[in-house]
Amino acid sequence: MTLAELKAEALVCTRCALSATRNQVVFGEGNEKARLMFIGEGPGKDEDASGRPFVGRAGQLLTRIIENGLKLRREDVYIANIVKCRPTVDGLGKRDRPPDAVEVASCSPFLKSQIELIQPEVIVTLGNPATRFLLKTSEGITRLRGKWHEFEGVAVMPTYHPSFLLRNGGDSGNTPYKRDVWNDMKLVIEKLGL
Repeated sequence: MTLAELKAEALVCTRCALSATRNQVVFGEGNEKARLMFIGEGPGKDEDASGRPFVGRAGQLLTRIIENGLKLRREDVYIANIVKCRPTVDGLGKRDRPPDAVEVASCSPFLKSQIELIQPEVIVTLGNPATRFLLKTSEGITRLRGKWHEFEGVAVMPTYHPSFLLRNGGDSGNTPYKRDVWNDMKLVIEKLGL
């Protein structure tokens, strides 16, 4: 199966209840032969409207991390989420929430196939849901970040989600969380020889 075939399958997916409330499936995007892959939890309002991952405020911060920190173009990496449809608290699109266990179980085969097809050398997980899913752990991001882990032979670097950074000091200033993410990215730079 190709990534295009997998995307075609995802675009018509009705495996869980999120399919009834989505505007668009947010499959993922980027270089199909990317050495580096970023994985978040699920699309938000802006992503659901555009069909593209990480395009809102958190996405703009992620793009700056990729371009200014890693010195890569956004299109050089691959960006995806565990679930491809927006999870909201009430199903009415008012407030986002992390995907639940049923949604993750229904949708995660798409992500696993994306990883198999892209074959990245490094995966950066953004926040708790993506990190806990890939590493099969209940430990939190604060304890897991800054250290290398592994998912099916691929090096995994957990770090804070850009939306967490925005909620805790924003994009400006030299907050401890922002420094932590920069330190995590330095480890990625070193691992990939960038």
